[in-house]
Amino acid sequence: MSAEWGERSTADLMSRYVAEGTGHGVPREGWRICLAHEFKEKRKPFQARDVSLSNLWDHIGLGVRYLKWWYKKTQVEKKAPFIDMFGAQPLRQIYGAPLGGIGGGTITRGWRGEFCRWQLNPGMYHYKTVTADQFTVCLRRGGQTVYQQVLSVERPPTLQGWNWGYCGEYAFYHALYPRAWTVYHLPGQNVTLTCRQISPVVPHDYQDSSLPVAVFVWDVENKNDHDLDVSIMFTVVNGSGHKNDKGGGHWNEPFHLEKEGQAVSGVLLHHRTAVNPYTLCIAAREQSDREVSHQTAFSPKGTCGDLWSDLITDGRLDSPTGSSPPTARGEKVAAALAAGCSVPAQSRSTLEFCLAWDMPKITFGSGEREHTRRYTRFFGTKGDASPSLSHYALTHYKRWEESIEEWQRPILQDSSLPSWYKSALFNELYFVADGGSVWTELAEDADVSGGVRSEDGGLPAQPAVIKEYGRFAYLEGQEYRMYNTYDVHFYASFALIMLWPKLALSVQYDIAGSVVQQDPTERLHLMSGRYSPVKAKHVVPHDIGDPDDEPWQRVNAYLIHDTADWKDLNLKFVLQVYRDFHLTQDSQYLRDMWPICQAAMESEMKFDLDGDGLIENSGYADQTYDGWPVTGPSAYCGGLWLASLCVMCKMARLVDSEEAYRRYKDIIDRGSAAFDKLLWNGKYYNYDSSGRELSNSVMSDQCAGHWFLRASGLGEGEYQAFPKEKIQSALKSVFDLNVMSFAGGQMGAVNGMRPEGVPDRSSVQSDEVWIGVVYGLAATMIHEGMRDEGMRTAEGCYRTVWEKLGMAFQTPEAYCEKGIFRSLAYMRPLSIWAMQLALNTSQTAQTTSAQTGDTDGSRDGV
Repeated sequence: MSAEWGERSTADLMSRYVAEGTGHGVPREGWRICLAHEFKEKRKPFQARDVSLSNLWDHIGLGVRYLKWWYKKTQVEKKAPFIDMFGAQPLRQIYGAPLGGIGGGTITRGWRGEFCRWQLNPGMYHYKTVTADQFTVCLRRGGQTVYQQVLSVERPPTLQGWNWGYCGEYAFYHALYPRAWTVYHLPGQNVTLTCRQISPVVPHDYQDSSLPVAVFVWDVENKNDHDLDVSIMFTVVNGSGHKNDKGGGHWNEPFHLEKEGQAVSGVLLHHRTAVNPYTLCIAAREQSDREVSHQTAFSPKGTCGDLWSDLITDGRLDSPTGSSPPTARGEKVAAALAAGCSVPAQSRSTLEFCLAWDMPKITFGSGEREHTRRYTRFFGTKGDASPSLSHYALTHYKRWEESIEEWQRPILQDSSLPSWYKSALFNELYFVADGGSVWTELAEDADVSGGVRSEDGGLPAQPAVIKEYGRFAYLEGQEYRMYNTYDVHFYASFALIMLWPKLALSVQYDIAGSVVQQDPTERLHLMSGRYSPVKAKHVVPHDIGDPDDEPWQRVNAYLIHDTADWKDLNLKFVLQVYRDFHLTQDSQYLRDMWPICQAAMESEMKFDLDGDGLIENSGYADQTYDGWPVTGPSAYCGGLWLASLCVMCKMARLVDSEEAYRRYKDIIDRGSAAFDKLLWNGKYYNYDSSGRELSNSVMSDQCAGHWFLRASGLGEGEYQAFPKEKIQSALKSVFDLNVMSFAGGQMGAVNGMRPEGVPDRSSVQSDEVWIGVVYGLAATMIHEGMRDEGMRTAEGCYRTVWEKLGMAFQTPEAYCEKGIFRSLAYMRPLSIWAMQLALNTSQTAQTTSAQTGDTDGSRDGV
């Protein structure tokens, strides 16, 4: 991809920006957009009507069964379906970096400044822009207000007493997660405001990263030759725009907290719902030369002119004492907080705000169990932590920033890495916090072992890593509402294992405990129309549950397929176990997981129908693409199988089981020969070995097994499953066909491509681009010395999602070349961290080779 195209697409996002200057402290790298920008391309979500006529016949049964299930779920049970094919979220090209740490809920602030996406109840999203949630600036000179403006480009039909319609051409937004900057030039005032938002998402930090807080630091630059008094007002509604905001009983109260020589004050907004009540908190830091004032309660309807006049009169609010009365049913209440300071001529001053929310105890949709969030270990479970949370955030955010900068600096300063990659790498991390994520303490009576203890080939009831670091879950996607969907976590897990490895291991223990369990309850699976058990023994679950039910207790919310027939889930578990050990060197983890891995592999053996050491597929049992039939051994699952055998050989040696080593070595030797014989066509691995018309389609993800071997320090020497020359040939074929022959080489890699250079349209997903798969493919290319090809492949996805389609901070699972996308805000794109691991690994290998003189790889091997 040409550098000119990349520069042009970036410039397009800023083309309407007319001001000069870049604000205070805004980094060079990241995603930058003018507040006046309008995205030209408007896409629609994939829905049932988008199934082509050629695929419709194969899905009629599924459609009828889904419709019946959907009706019962929504109209009878009054629940939200875990996937809503009739109510997909429309594309709103508005989102910015989310606020808050990991697992305590998130609030998303759009790139134009609106508060517009809410996940306070765990895993359940609410998409509503709350008009009154705003920042307003007031400038005063010589005791007179000369300028007062809501810092919003909107002109809403409500709150007409406020001055709306800030000119977006004078401002831009810049995101480098977990921080973001908005720079406002105030027209005619010679004043620049830089709002920096900071969330405590800090790698390898398991305390502050769990906090439900965000800090807004306002740098005020006065470029005039006279002094100014400047106030910033923060207004917030008690609620999230949900119907329960009018449920009654909500109330506000001011607070002041001083400890350790530091003081903060603000307003607490108590939201008293019957389920999962919480307190919002807006706070500002008090200092000798700063004035903090508040309005405890105001009604966010009508013109709301009184509040506007209160600020414009003297740059401060009236600051009444006492609490507001509880709201009556049908009413809403809001609060305001103002902080002001003097800014001398030609100088800069700073104002600091915090937004916090305290929902310490949560229940999921079933209401069966109460869980406590991770941050309560440090701030208590009583629901009174908001003042302490805001005080802690306002007195510790500088330390968070130091840690964030130390982590990001080596990558940002690496001149060999392109700018788009630096933006993608950090900004895609938003999903760790904003993936419906929940991080809870392990209950005292919890047993994650599934009832099979260590001495019987199982796990401890309470593994040390979960006791110390808690339980973690994130959604497959904001629209695909299943926690820890395992076939997708396989890709996304690179972000966790590299940045929060204890959380990655915690997820693995939870999954391992469910492997030995079974749920014989018969239920209808919508694809096949057959009844079969919810969960089979010794099979990795598809997911650990729906947040609208009871996660961890009832797994496999996914009921489209019978996942007991899926070949890849157990294999992905085995591969992750060894990769995680390789990256953490946690020997206790390896010992605990070894018997679970053995049981999982034994469960797979039944699919070796010919006894040739290679498992087979039938029907739709391959997880790859819905509606793309798989018959016989396939490149995808066959490759995962061989890679799993390879890591089992390695683990057998590590646990001193020579018998297991010999067994797995025998199978891999036979399986590798069969794999090459049945699937290799001289250039790449065929999609499957059925011999049907489309079995020789080129699958972009055909080297997934090898990718995990390389990510685990294997794939060469004794622990090699695939010939190097064949892997490189296959990757070259994928690059030439799936990447460069698709959409002019500018949209990443299409899932399936015919050898003649046209997309495979034989299923509803084969002609899609899966962004997370593309990042994994790019990582594989980098591992194999094809860095330029890998970077170009991944760049197409970033440019398409972030710069062309307006999907910032909602990267979807998939898009087609034209027209549609599928499943916004999806887990899998976190796999971009696999690219960073590949870059780290290749850099280390080059350094080692230079030091040892092994420039031809002759000393490679384990």
